[in-house]
Order: sequence, then structure tokens, then C-alpha cells
Amino acid sequence: MKKIIIAIDGLSSCGKSTMAKDLAHEIGYIYIDTGAMYRSVALYALREKLFNPDGTIAEEQLKEKLNEIHISFRLNKATGRPDTYLNDECVEQEIRTMKVANCVSTIAALPFVRSMLVAQQQLMGKKKGIVMDGRDIGTIVFPNAELKIFVTASAEVRAQRRFNELQEKGQDASFEEILRNVKERDYLDSNREVSPLRKADDALELDNSMLSIAEQKAWLLEQYEKAASRR
Repeated sequence: MKKIIIAIDGLSSCGKSTMAKDLAHEIGYIYIDTGAMYRSVALYALREKLFNPDGTIAEEQLKEKLNEIHISFRLNKATGRPDTYLNDECVEQEIRTMKVANCVSTIAALPFVRSMLVAQQQLMGKKKGIVMDGRDIGTIVFPNAELKIFVTASAEVRAQRRFNELQEKGQDASFEEILRNVKERDYLDSNREVSPLRKADDALELDNSMLSIAEQKAWLLEQYEKAASRR
């Protein structure tokens, strides 16, 4: 079958990354987590103290430092999945904390950040054979992707999944705080001026609120096989 681009978009904490990683591993494609790229920029901004007390960002200072931010992905041999590196430092665990989650939508709304990262993402997909997940992959990054999927789930289901994930990692977590964050990110992602979260007209919608991992995997493989076999 021909190599294609698979674009997976959707709401926060609906399992896009896990889904995309598993699919890429199953079909031998490269997986790219664009959310991790925005989280890495947010982590950099936190470390450099570029957030103002009111939660806004010192935009000019961040803009001046963009050329100091280098994001890459390297395969973790133990897990068989890629880890995120910020300036050659593995930050896979740190970018998944609530501290980063609470400010990543602010970073993702900045036009100059999106422009930089979208250009990098498009370069990564030139040879196809990739699975990329995020908020604007099927609408902005790869509008001509052969397979587009838009993932949804209820806010409560997504918050519970995120809560369980953090607990498994031994991190302190509050279900109420996570639910609040999920709803806030939905609003910010859907209402930002640049590249708002929306379902592409030709995307297939998947509500995985009540699906098992096996059911979801079977559905994804079916859609991939259909898309990759089209002439």
C-alpha cells in the first residue's frame, strides 16, 4: 500500500497521542506528537520566567528566544515509543505535568509560535508515512492528508483518564482541577484567533467515550487500510 499522512485532531485528553503512537507502531509509520512540541515551548517559557503574574506571556522576550528552542523526538528503546527532547534534554515526563498543561493553551495561541512549529511539522511530513496528532493537523498543517480523524469524548471521561494517568505516574492530582483545566482548554483551543480547533470538513469523527482500546484500534486500522488502498 502507498504511504500516506494520517492527521489526528481532537479535544485535549481524549487519548489522541496514545492512539496515534499505537497506530504508528502497528503500521510501521513515524509518530509525531505536535502537542509535545507546544508543551516544550511552554516548559521553556516557564523555566525562563516569561509568564507574567496574570498568566499572560512576555511575547517579545519569547519571540527573541525562539532560535534557542530546539525540539526533537528520539526513540526510547525501553518503551518502543519516541520521547520529547528540548535542547537535547529529555523532557517527556516534565511536559506532562499539570503546571505545563495549565499554560500550554496560552503558548499555542501565539501566532509566531504556531508559525515556527507548523513549518517544522510540515517538513517532518514531506516523505509521508507519518501519523501526526494535534489540534490543527487536518485543517492547517496537512489539509491534504489522505486520512483525517477528529477525536472527541465527554469532558468528564477525559478528566478521569488524565487523573488516572497522573496517579499511575505517582503525581499529585485533583480530579476537579483536571476537569476545570480540560474545559478551559476546550474553550481556549476552540476560540483562539489563529488556527482554532475545529473538525476538518473531510475528517472522520470518533467519539471514544465508551470504546475499549481494542475497539478503537480495530476501527483505526480499518480506516487506515481504506485510505492507503485508494488510488
